[in-house]
Amino acid sequence: MSLALLLPGQGSQHVGMGRELASVEPEARRTFDEADEVLGLPLSRIMWEGPEAELLLTRNAQPAILTHSVAVFRSCLEALGPVTCAGGHSVGEFSAWVAAGAISFADALEVVRLRGELMYEAGTRRPGSMAALLGIDDEGARALCEQASSGPTSLVVPANLNAPGQVVISGDEDAIQRAIEGARDAGAKKAIRLNVSGAFHSPLMEPAVEGLRERLARVTFERPDFPVVSNVTAALVEDPADISGLLVQQLTMPVRWAESVDAMVSAGVDRFLELGPGSVLTGLNRRNARGMSSTALEGPDAIAEFRKESG
Repeated sequence: MSLALLLPGQGSQHVGMGRELASVEPEARRTFDEADEVLGLPLSRIMWEGPEAELLLTRNAQPAILTHSVAVFRSCLEALGPVTCAGGHSVGEFSAWVAAGAISFADALEVVRLRGELMYEAGTRRPGSMAALLGIDDEGARALCEQASSGPTSLVVPANLNAPGQVVISGDEDAIQRAIEGARDAGAKKAIRLNVSGAFHSPLMEPAVEGLRERLARVTFERPDFPVVSNVTAALVEDPADISGLLVQQLTMPVRWAESVDAMVSAGVDRFLELGPGSVLTGLNRRNARGMSSTALEGPDAIAEFRKESG
């Protein structure tokens, strides 16, 4: 089978994430210890014990998700066999580049910790929010956003094009509220405001761009072992020279996730493995990759079962 790796993004974190994995898998334990050492803070304690409010902070949630995903990847590496490509949702794209060998885990940790801080600061400078729209197509969501926006200071845009019938929008508080109020008339079955600290993947994140660009300029990207799909272009990327710029653009551009899965399928993929906390991307594949094998690997039991299947 032709295998693709899926790496989850922010929102998949939960208190207790990775604790059982670290107690069973030596490679996972070493990964959590490395994260604590690199960041100079007890990230693993926050992940395993909380409190939840501390884990939910963007500066903690993003490196926590990266660390858990890398811990799972390292734990099942020998059983994976050849990987055709990978894709990560938002901060998960950093996890994908680590798995592909393009960026070191240590560099990625420092970058995503800073990314989380910069995104939070951008959210305090220009408060915004996000909402999930269910039962509406991409074009309907774009039309709703245009209708709910009223100029550059009251803006809402599609932020995550996750699957047919599931779009997340992002923008200024008043524009988000207008979009929620108009969602049913636009064809959405439901509109759900999300608990986030800012309007991610929208122009409101512009204040975070320069700081991330400067930090990524100090990272050496290697040629990956396998291509990774860019959130920005929904295309497979292999040239190290392209990675940094695309990761910067990702801050203010929508995550084209459904198209990203399409690109992996077009590359010949017929099996997906989600590595890290939760199973959000596996669930989305019920619509994005109908009929194809999709498995979420989070804890030691799932990894043991995968090893058994892999022989």
